[in-house]
Amino acid sequence: MQKTERINTMMRYMNNRGVFTLHDLMTEFGISRSTALRDIREIETLGMPLEATVGREGGYAVMHNSLLPAIRFTDEQVKALFIAFMASRNQQLPYLRSRQTLAEKLLGLIPPQQQESLIVLNDLLRFPGTNTRNPNLLDLSDIAHPQLEKLIQLLLDARTLNLHLTSGSTFTLYVQHLFRDADTWQLVGLDVDNHAQRLIAVDDLVSASDADHQISTKTAIAWQNAAGPQQLIANLRQGAIHQFKKYHPQNAQLTYTHPYQATARLQLPIAEHENLDAAVNWLLFLGTEITLVSVPERLQTALQQRAAWIGEQGD
Repeated sequence: MQKTERINTMMRYMNNRGVFTLHDLMTEFGISRSTALRDIREIETLGMPLEATVGREGGYAVMHNSLLPAIRFTDEQVKALFIAFMASRNQQLPYLRSRQTLAEKLLGLIPPQQQESLIVLNDLLRFPGTNTRNPNLLDLSDIAHPQLEKLIQLLLDARTLNLHLTSGSTFTLYVQHLFRDADTWQLVGLDVDNHAQRLIAVDDLVSASDADHQISTKTAIAWQNAAGPQQLIANLRQGAIHQFKKYHPQNAQLTYTHPYQATARLQLPIAEHENLDAAVNWLLFLGTEITLVSVPERLQTALQQRAAWIGEQGD
């Protein structure tokens, strides 16, 4: 990143956060302490008033934000934004009905000379789920479950929700994550009544509402720790890493433990009420270059049952 671009981006970073430290700037922009100090002095020279606080917890605060330059996109940034926007079409994402209005507003921010390349990209690129004859066609199957937008709005204010399912059951869930896996949106969290982890498909929801009593994150972590291991932890070698890259669940996390990505650590949350057949099938798909470190008891039992079944078929 060139210095001029870094300074402009840093000014917006400061303005968006209001309060920041030298360490924040060093981490965010990959610069040294001396460079961060020089950039701060230059930004102050440009007219952005900063207030410094001395001490261990000290940092900087932006006094006001009236001197920021107008937003300008480079050609590369415009293309990256546009392609990401195109790729999200027909993906059952929330707020899909707002796309047309958003597209017009985005184009309004872009100079006419940059719009020409976007027209070419729109004709050239196609993504999975896009109608090849009419890319702008929005099928009913493309629209996400109607409860999804309501869920997101609720979760912005509260993490503990009362859920009513199509099966007729009702319970309270502390929501840890909302994620999308294999074209299905899922809620994973802790059941407030039995402190067990649960996985709920958004498609199975009839309604959701804020719970009267909100559970704190600290309490939820304590429940999870008391319940024992709730996630699979395994070490992967190259063969298993290769298989992981072909396919993996949305909530699976891979952390490389070798500078050349020859080994890695896998973490996969296992919900209390989750159907484990898919997890067992996926672990077998990874192959033999995997070493299990920590396995929830339910998953261990399912793996043993599958191994016994395979042994019987071999006999």
